[in-house]
Amino acid sequence: MSELELDQRPVTTTDEGDHDRYAHWVLPASAVTEALVMGTPVVALCGKVWTPSRDPKRYPVCPTCEEIRLARFPGSSGS
Repeated sequence: MSELELDQRPVTTTDEGDHDRYAHWVLPASAVTEALVMGTPVVALCGKVWTPSRDPKRYPVCPTCEEIRLARFPGSSGS
């Protein structure tokens, strides 16, 4: 799957519910750093839109984000 295909997926805002209980994957990773500094929202691989503010290491990884990441980058460890 190319980045262009990912960018064209419909984006759903899910600021409530189970998505808040997970750490999400965002590409490129630099977008998270920029969002933390600028206070702007990011879009996770699963489509969640939010402004990062918590330590993602405290939460399990979103299963949908992980599935998409592994499909795009087979063999990656995620560390």
